[in-house]
Amino acid sequence: MALDPGTPAAPPGLVLSIQDVTKVYPTEPPVHALAGVSLDVAAGELLAVVGPSGSGKSTLLHVMGTLDRPTSGDVVVAGHSVNALTDRQLSSLRARHIGFVFQQFHLLNGYTALDNVADGLLYTGMGLYDRRELAAMALDRVGLRQRLSHTATKLSGGEKQRVAIARALVGRPAIVLADEPTGNLDTKTSDSIVELVEELHAEGATIVVITHNSEIASRFPRTVALRDGLIESDNPTGSRT
Repeated sequence: MALDPGTPAAPPGLVLSIQDVTKVYPTEPPVHALAGVSLDVAAGELLAVVGPSGSGKSTLLHVMGTLDRPTSGDVVVAGHSVNALTDRQLSSLRARHIGFVFQQFHLLNGYTALDNVADGLLYTGMGLYDRRELAAMALDRVGLRQRLSHTATKLSGGEKQRVAIARALVGRPAIVLADEPTGNLDTKTSDSIVELVEELHAEGATIVVITHNSEIASRFPRTVALRDGLIESDNPTGSRT
């Protein structure tokens, strides 16, 4: 499904632009998860989104990733306004322009690392041989050249997360959204994943990491803090002043 070429573009250099976004869940009473968030992410940025439980981090991730539509406000991803797209067009936008990394990995246990990553290209219409070739390159990029034929059940937690990162990157998306990517890992493995994220950023990837870990967030060039559905601070240096 082709995206509408006439949808409004974000300002030059921005991969993601969110303006005055609210999200209200129609429970009783209603839950105001986001209360007017504005956030711009430029191409090549690496930033962390932090905040306590209930601050709106997960909701913001869903809105940024077009997994959920905002109640009000504008979301523009890779030059396409989410509000102007049908559900089918949103699926196409996600497949082409957004990579996801989740805390739980979401790998298929009976599949090899190679085919788990190749599945990230299913919606491109690319043939299996080409998908596997690109998947092998992505796995090499994250340091798993020797694990291509290993099934997910035979991989360590850190290796599984590297496979998940390779799957998110294989289509060269405009932006990668990582939801607590170190949440299920021990300290040593977490450090290696953070170092990998930093290396990928240095190579030009645009990455937003949702995390509750302030130590991890402090390592990144920019930290956005959420509280009660609002941006409490947006620190471009990553320092905690």
